[in-house]
Amino acid sequence: MRRRLISSTLAVVLVVIAVFGVSLVIVETRTISSSAQERVTSEALRLASVVDSRLISDERISAEILRDVAAVDADRYALIEIPGRAPIKIGSRPTGDVIRDTATGEEGEKVTVEEPRTAVTQEVGRTLLIIGAVALLAIIAAVLLAVRQANRLASPLTDLAETAERLGSGDPRPRHKRYGVPELDRVADVLDGSAERIARMLTAERRLAADASHQLRTPLTALSMRLEEITVTDDLDTVKEEATIALAQVERLTDVVQRLLTNSRDPRTGSAVSFDLDEVVKQQLEEWRPAYRSAGRAIVSSGKRHLRAVGTPGAVAQVLAALIENSLMHGGGTVALRTRVTGNQTVIEVTDDGPGVPADLGARIFERTISGRNSTGIGLAVARDLAEADGGRLEMLQTKPPVFGLFLSRTPPQKRDRWHDEETVR
Repeated sequence: MRRRLISSTLAVVLVVIAVFGVSLVIVETRTISSSAQERVTSEALRLASVVDSRLISDERISAEILRDVAAVDADRYALIEIPGRAPIKIGSRPTGDVIRDTATGEEGEKVTVEEPRTAVTQEVGRTLLIIGAVALLAIIAAVLLAVRQANRLASPLTDLAETAERLGSGDPRPRHKRYGVPELDRVADVLDGSAERIARMLTAERRLAADASHQLRTPLTALSMRLEEITVTDDLDTVKEEATIALAQVERLTDVVQRLLTNSRDPRTGSAVSFDLDEVVKQQLEEWRPAYRSAGRAIVSSGKRHLRAVGTPGAVAQVLAALIENSLMHGGGTVALRTRVTGNQTVIEVTDDGPGVPADLGARIFERTISGRNSTGIGLAVARDLAEADGGRLEMLQTKPPVFGLFLSRTPPQKRDRWHDEETVR
C-alpha cells in the first residue's frame, strides 16, 4: 500500500509539473524574446532621436560620438544611414540568428540595430534551469510528503489488521488506540466494541460453565446416592420410593440447567409464580438429611407454616441448597431453617452453630471467588443472582452465629393463616 500511495502521489505531482512547467517555459521564452525585441526597438528609436537632434543643431556625427552620447551596448550593432553621407557603423555586426529593428528619423535618416539571439538563448537556458531546479525540489518534497502520508495511513491499517488478528485468535482485549484519521478511528471504534462484546460473551460462557458445574455437583451426588440405594435393595417399596425421589431430583436438575441458561441470557428474566413454601423446605430437608446424617449433624425446620411466596420454586430450592451446603461445609452443629413473615415479604432464615463468617469477609461474602476456605466461592454469588432474578433478595443478617435470610414477595393468603408453635423436623 505504501508503494501505491507514493506512486500515485508522485504521478500526480509529475503531471502537474509537466503541465504547468511546459506552459511556464513557453510563456517565459516568449516573454524573454519579446523583452529582447523591445530593447532593440527602444535602442533604435533612441539612436534615431540622438541623430535627429545633432542633425538639427548641425553638430558633428561619428561612430565614436554616437557610442559615447547614446551609450550603445557593446553587444549590439548599429547602422546609421544619413542621406548624402556615408553610413556610420557602431560595433561589430553579429553573425547567425539576430534580433533586428529599424527606426527612421525626422531628417530622413535610417537607424538599424541588431543583437545576437544567443543572449536570448542564454537567458532562456537560465530560466529553464531555474524552473527545472524548482520542479526537482517539488518532486523531492512530494516524495517525502507521500512517504509520510503513506506511513501515516499504512501503519494504522497494519495495526488494525493485527488487532483483528488478535480478536480472531481469542484475545478480546480492546486497545483503545486512535490515529487522528476519522475513518481509521471509526474502524478502531468498531473493533474495540467488538472486542468488548466478545469479552462479555466469553465471560458469560465461562461464568455459565462455572455456575453449572457448581450447582449440578451436589444434586448429581445426591442422585448417585439414591441410585446406589436402589441397586443394593430388593424391597420394591424402597425401590419405588427412591426412584420417585430420584425422578424429582432429575426434574430439579432440569430446572437448574434451564434457570442457569435463562440467567446467562438475561439476569432480569424471571418466571415467578405463587408456590407453597413448605413443599420447597420439605424437599430440601429430605434431600440433605442423608448428607447431614453422614456428617453426624442434624438439619431442622421451624417457624410459620402454610406460607405462599412469589418466585420460581426451582430457583428458591437452589438458593436454599446453596445455603444448606454452605453450612455443611463451613458451619457446625445443627442447621436450622426458619420461616417467618415481615411486612409483605416471606423470609426463610438459614443458620447453624458454627463459628460464623470471618470479619475480614463481611459483606463481600456474596462476591464471586470470595470464600473463607478452599472452595470456589461461587455458590453464594449464584444464589444471590437466582434470588434477585425473581425479585427477591438474599442477605446475611448476622455473622456470628451466621444467619442468612432469603426474602421473597408474599402471596396474600386465601384464608386465615394457621399459626403453629415451633415445629422441629429431624
